[in-house]
Amino acid sequence: MTTKAKAGQPRKQYSKEYKAEALALAEKVGIPAAAKQLGHHESQLYSWRSKARLGQERSVVEDQLRVENAKLKRQLAEQAEELAIVKKAATYFAKSLK
Repeated sequence: MTTKAKAGQPRKQYSKEYKAEALALAEKVGIPAAAKQLGHHESQLYSWRSKARLGQERSVVEDQLRVENAKLKRQLAEQAEELAIVKKAATYFAKSLK
């Protein structure tokens, strides 16, 4: 826990581990009880929880984008290969027509 001066009053900043433990406690006993037990406002725990969920949602979306990106790269490579084959065939038949 570190403090930071802001407008004359120190502001507490909690580590990620502390927040994770506080949220784990809130899952067990509920946010109001956990806030009272830890000496925080309920709104602070609700805020930590919403930020944690948002981070999880972002990682899920990023994973989905990675999978889609890999799929599109495979499709692009297949189509490039097919195009090369068609070009070779067109060149072959163009020569035989002359």
